[in-house]
Amino acid sequence: MSLQDTPSGERIHIAFFGKRNAGKSSLVNAVTGQELSVVSEVRGTTTDPVQKSMELLPLGPVVIIDTPGFDDEGDLGALRVKKAREVLRRTDLAVLVTEGPFHGFDPCEEELLESFRRQEIPYLLVCSKCDRLDEAPQRGDMLPVSAHTGEGIRELKERMGRLLKGSEEKGILDGMIAPGDTVVLVTPIDSAAPKGRLILPQQQVLREVLDKGAIAVVATEKELPRALDALRQAPQLVITDSQAFGPVSRIVPQQVPLTSFSILMARYKGFLQTAVHGVQAIAQLQPGDRVLIAEGCTHHRQCEDIGTVKLPAWLQKSCGGELSFTFSSGLGFPEDLSGFSLILHCGGCMLREKEIRFRMRSAREAGIPFTNYGTAIAWMKGILPRSLRPVPGAAAWLEKE
Repeated sequence: MSLQDTPSGERIHIAFFGKRNAGKSSLVNAVTGQELSVVSEVRGTTTDPVQKSMELLPLGPVVIIDTPGFDDEGDLGALRVKKAREVLRRTDLAVLVTEGPFHGFDPCEEELLESFRRQEIPYLLVCSKCDRLDEAPQRGDMLPVSAHTGEGIRELKERMGRLLKGSEEKGILDGMIAPGDTVVLVTPIDSAAPKGRLILPQQQVLREVLDKGAIAVVATEKELPRALDALRQAPQLVITDSQAFGPVSRIVPQQVPLTSFSILMARYKGFLQTAVHGVQAIAQLQPGDRVLIAEGCTHHRQCEDIGTVKLPAWLQKSCGGELSFTFSSGLGFPEDLSGFSLILHCGGCMLREKEIRFRMRSAREAGIPFTNYGTAIAWMKGILPRSLRPVPGAAAWLEKE
């Protein structure tokens, strides 16, 4: 996978915040070297978050986000501010842009700073339009910049790099395979699969198997018996699409470690333990209960869609009656979670870990169990202990239930 192909969920998200007409859009254009945002002297020109995936040295693949003014007014302005707040959920580095001369932070800027601290978002302070100033701002931690002359732009990029340097890199299969191991990937090809390509978790796992010096064998569930028979010895690990968990678990010998792409993504995104604890709530579902099914992507729904068709059917079969389902996708996620008995989330491959953790935290604060597709399917198929066994430390989570 090239840098250009790096998915949004794997890119560093850098967002620019501030008041209307503070110079955010001009600064974004100067940093990116592109006309990403419309620039105007009219206050409130940026009405919705504007984002661009690109390569930004020395950071590599990033997503740059220009947000609406945080001091916008009126009913429409409140909606724009709400959109800006939502961007905080996926921000890895915030840039607070103030317009010089700087005489202290306004209340809306103080609110932004408090949000950065509360959500543990690293941030930089920038005083824009310094070419119009008679003197530099009297703060040592505030960088004077000018989108017009280019002053301070290079230093801003370097500060971004220093602030984000050393961000922890982790792999989906860390601690699970070794060089020379054989890993079988079971990738069903059905009407919901994207034509001509694999879904993102399958691509990422396949690449990581190769990066770790292991051997990848890829087959559909129908060809899995022949693939296993063709191997001289049993594979060290089998990873399947969760919706094929049932038949695959019957084909793969019990002594061979088996898990799913969805379970691995939940681990990678940092919420597998929460998903394991939350899955027990399926046993408590009663007909009429409300269930939220949330996906991070916005793909076109098919007749065999896992989130809107298969999972609801399996859940209703499990509880013995009709359930009430609410569906969300992409960056949409309900603010009011009251009334739900369970939240069932995808693996989150298209979302930043910060966004997933926000959703998980929102569920916990509302007292609602939170689990994910692969964990729920494994539990309903009666193979959850087996599917967690290959994941270091995960089996112990079940013992605490």
